[in-house]
Amino acid sequence: MSALLAGTLSLASCELDEFNPSGGDANIENFDAWEGLETYCYSPLAEQLYSVYDFLSVAEGGTDLWLTPGGNKDYARQLIYYEGLTTNTNAVNKLFKQAYSCIASCNAVINNADKAQGGSEEAKKILVAEAKTLRAFYNLLLVTYYGPVTLSQEDISLGVINTTPERNTVEEFYTSITTDLKEAAADLDVQPYQGNYARVTKKTAYGLLARAYAQGAGEGLTEDGVSYWQKARETAEYIIENKESLNVYLYDDVADLWAQANNRNNKEALFIVSGRDANSASYNYVNYNNNLFMYTMCNPYKCPEIYTKADNQNYYLGRVNTNSFAPTKYAIDVFDASWDKRYENTFMTAFGLFSMNDAGWVGPYSRCTVTITPPVQKKYGIGEQFLGKMIYPYLDISVAETSISINQYYPTGVWAKGDHSGNTANLITDVKNPYVIDYPVAVDDDRFCIVLSKDYKTADEKKQSIYFTVNIDDLFDGDQYKEGQFDGTNSYMLYPSLIKFNWCYNGSWTDNLQRKTGDMMVMRTAEVYLIAAEACQKLGDAAGAAKYLKPLRDRAARQGTSAPALDNPTEDDILDEYAREMAGEFTRWALLKRHNKLGERLKKYNSRAAQYFNESVHTYRPISYDFLQQIENADGYGDNGYGTTPTKGY
Repeated sequence: MSALLAGTLSLASCELDEFNPSGGDANIENFDAWEGLETYCYSPLAEQLYSVYDFLSVAEGGTDLWLTPGGNKDYARQLIYYEGLTTNTNAVNKLFKQAYSCIASCNAVINNADKAQGGSEEAKKILVAEAKTLRAFYNLLLVTYYGPVTLSQEDISLGVINTTPERNTVEEFYTSITTDLKEAAADLDVQPYQGNYARVTKKTAYGLLARAYAQGAGEGLTEDGVSYWQKARETAEYIIENKESLNVYLYDDVADLWAQANNRNNKEALFIVSGRDANSASYNYVNYNNNLFMYTMCNPYKCPEIYTKADNQNYYLGRVNTNSFAPTKYAIDVFDASWDKRYENTFMTAFGLFSMNDAGWVGPYSRCTVTITPPVQKKYGIGEQFLGKMIYPYLDISVAETSISINQYYPTGVWAKGDHSGNTANLITDVKNPYVIDYPVAVDDDRFCIVLSKDYKTADEKKQSIYFTVNIDDLFDGDQYKEGQFDGTNSYMLYPSLIKFNWCYNGSWTDNLQRKTGDMMVMRTAEVYLIAAEACQKLGDAAGAAKYLKPLRDRAARQGTSAPALDNPTEDDILDEYAREMAGEFTRWALLKRHNKLGERLKKYNSRAAQYFNESVHTYRPISYDFLQQIENADGYGDNGYGTTPTKGY
């Protein structure tokens, strides 16, 4: 409780077994304890920010990309639609505290490096540079989402509580952030400290510097008379031009980026939050369980007569029973799926069943089929020619038990279309991602129960397939999801499902079907290319913008097609390309904010949010209620205009 109170008041709430701030600075003079404190600076990333729904709803909610679906219309409406958004809205309250939680620990690491006895000078240099990178990252979160708040100088080793914090300017924040990142980039190595890929490296610092310059450019900032847009371009171009020496990589095929085999230590990642591996003894010592997929995936079992696997027994999708984060119509329409593989690598729209030939408790191929009976045929609009015929499993799942007695479920392969033998020797085993279903699903494919069709199909066209076909357009009433049945089924609860946070490989499961443990990418190389293109466009260099977009579009082109030329990209083209490449990756709100496009894009693509969006207030998130309650100058500090204090405070 003392640590919590100190954290709320002084913006420093880290705890570390090896370090006790109430004991003065004695322990920090030991290198191992000092190093342990530095390691703890990473803790909010895995334990909260990139593993639970709160930050996702802040970073992506309230934009042109995301809605709540028909079956869950009011979930987290404060962040998705700005309805009732205030200082005690849980997600923004938590983010404020989480972002500050380890800045004081970063400060302590940086300020006390020369006191730590033991350890090499090289190790100290690297760890200080890591702390500067993390401090800059947390400060960038704060200034992006909360504006001119407090640039904390608190040092947890001093045990000082500041109950009258003052705000700093946005410019002061960005000066601190860019200084930290430039100093860190100079001192960090290309390879991570002690070979731990979850630690930041030189490319992390440069990548975050490019992101910071782009975000600060939206504030109209300059550095030594040079615009932040120009600095963003220069930094992004430096990374791209020095890819090999910085160990920066861009996959040639976007399908490889999202391949399950490439989730751990992804080569395109610049900054990784590593998930614990159930095949490693370290699994027991890390507090990291990711449940994001529960929110982003719909539940096909809402149509149980045709998709017969209950969500609490789904060893393929996991237990997808929260279902609250669905794409806008714009987020779907922005893809031209005739050439762009990013569509199915972003959204799952075809849902099939699975067999478990090696595990009798689920059943072999022959017991995992669905027979089209007259009631099923009639209810789901399937052609009468399919009466008595079967839908077969899409893939086979195997089970392995780890040394720590946690079952792991992973695909042994996909059943070939038209092969109903159930012979596992015939499985297609070179499947990169079992959640990526190639577009379009063939009319005669009998391995899927439900298909959400991007191309509009008439009732007669739907009857040509054995699967239940739902037109994605029919899920919408205007730009919002319909709230009840429109076709006699529960299809209104379905939606194209973001699959970037769902994993199905040996090592990615916990002992709970609602939790998984894959790696999360905080930043990856594609964002650097997008920042380069974005900065070029803002600086009036359309050719430069096109040059940096081209590699991303080319690698997304499906076999036999090519990406259409985009020779003169506009600002909206840049925003569209970000949507195709980065949907759901914690960047959208910040992107629209720096382009001053939140209100405009909401009016076009998210009318419910536009109804509540107030340009004079909602360009910053509300200050934490808990924080305001425990400082002495809350009225003067302000709440960013949300009505709980007399003024905004800036």
